[in-house]
Amino acid sequence: MSVPHTPAKIYRGRVADQIVEDLREQILSGALPDASRLPSERELAASYDVSAPTIREAIRVLTAMGLVTTRNGSRATVNAQGDTLLAMSIASVVQFEKVGAREVFGLLGALNAYAAELAAEQASDEEIAGLRAAAESSATAEGVERSAAALQQFFVTLSEISHNPLLAALCRFITEVQIGLAVKLAGGEGRDWGRVAGALQAERLSIVDAIAGRDPVVAASAVREYHQRVVERIVSVRKGETAGSDVGLTEALTAWLRANVGLGGQVTNRRSTLS
Repeated sequence: MSVPHTPAKIYRGRVADQIVEDLREQILSGALPDASRLPSERELAASYDVSAPTIREAIRVLTAMGLVTTRNGSRATVNAQGDTLLAMSIASVVQFEKVGAREVFGLLGALNAYAAELAAEQASDEEIAGLRAAAESSATAEGVERSAAALQQFFVTLSEISHNPLLAALCRFITEVQIGLAVKLAGGEGRDWGRVAGALQAERLSIVDAIAGRDPVVAASAVREYHQRVVERIVSVRKGETAGSDVGLTEALTAWLRANVGLGGQVTNRRSTLS
């Protein structure tokens, strides 16, 4: 198998970095589509006129970037998915800049408020009916894990019917973070989890009603009020002396990100992210 296009000319300097940039460009442009396999190590080395160790170094970097996956004895496979790339980027910024949990939650509130505005203006009646069904499911789901998954689905649906792909991607990951953290702080106990999610069903329905009424201002306001109440409840769910403090929340957030966003940006399966 040959490289899909003529490789970029390699100059002196960090050769592996130049190969990474060339392959990265091919992946992001679609020349190397998702799920396709890269040429073999030998083919890549010949195409770029470099040694096999240089190619291995470049593949390791692409793997850490979340662009390819590797298995022993097999060629690297393209795994470029927007949610994966975004998860790794956001998690890195939050940890490096020491962003507080309240700041992350505040951002999610603003993003979901904007999503509600757009949904009120652009969502179809069928999409709004789907959002209402998701809201109703979040009220009837039993057990912490199922309830958390249903709640996450409600907000994923809200972001998707905004018809803004970047906004939806941002909301999906940060929603997963907030819900995962809330479950972690609740310690898996239904009573504490119910204080965070179960008691706010009426507010979720109010969001749906505002969107169905095609009132973007009221919809955004309903979302902001909902998020404010959610944050208050997350803070009130204390497991340990500092868990409910700003410092404790931020430490818990950092721990959740380290546990659930791994090398290459992979977010672990749903069961683990909600625990």
